[in-house]
Amino acid sequence: MKLSITLFTCFLMFLVFACSDVDESKSDLTPTQPNPNGDSELALLMREMFDDGMRMKQQLESGDKLEVLAKFEKIHTATATEPEKAASKKFKMYADAYLNMIEQLKVSSPEDTEVLYQGLVKSCMNCHQALCPGPMVRIKKLYLKK
Repeated sequence: MKLSITLFTCFLMFLVFACSDVDESKSDLTPTQPNPNGDSELALLMREMFDDGMRMKQQLESGDKLEVLAKFEKIHTATATEPEKAASKKFKMYADAYLNMIEQLKVSSPEDTEVLYQGLVKSCMNCHQALCPGPMVRIKKLYLKK
């Protein structure tokens, strides 16, 4: 009887340790790094662009003065997950449109700010519709509610 209890206990311990084996390569994933292969410079930059867009949206919705940051010029040089897409004329055109909208927002009058902000979001949406549709669900959150 003692032998069967000992064997059963050993079996249970083996089962617990075998089932608790965690795949170390996936344990580093966090909500800020959803890609198991790591994130490219461009993907990280675009997450910053999203965060900045959300900040601007909150400023506009609360009636605060819009603070426009112009730190995204690296959009043309950041290493991309798919370098062939970022090297395309189409991507460069969309990136220029985004940077142009940022410049317009920096010098806009208060009455034009909301329209230009919506244009900024639309420039992101246009690029992602053409080249990389995955983030479109997230980009939609940037639009101002009317």
